Amino acid sequence: MDLLPEDDFTIRLTRDQALVLSDWLDRMEGNKEFAKLVNEDRAVWSPIHRISGTLDKSLVEIFMPDYTARLDAARERLKDTLGDLGHPPAEP
Repeated sequence: MDLLPEDDFTIRLTRDQALVLSDWLDRMEGNKEFAKLVNEDRAVWSPIHRISGTLDKSLVEIFMPDYTARLDAARERLKDTLGDLGHPPAEP
């Protein structure tokens, strides 16, 4: 049985996407409901920790005094690009 090699895999994010994802992962990793969900497939912790750690090492913004303002601005810019994605469907 041939297995695929363990090559690195690259995912590209904008700085705004990385900042918002980093914050979300930081909040979710300490959340009991999130842990319960992820523990249904423990192997998922491996990529989650890799992504989270990479973001933490790469984003200098998380250590800046105006981090909250930067995060809020990034969230707004990203929401502006989503259109209706993530909104509940309109009632008939």
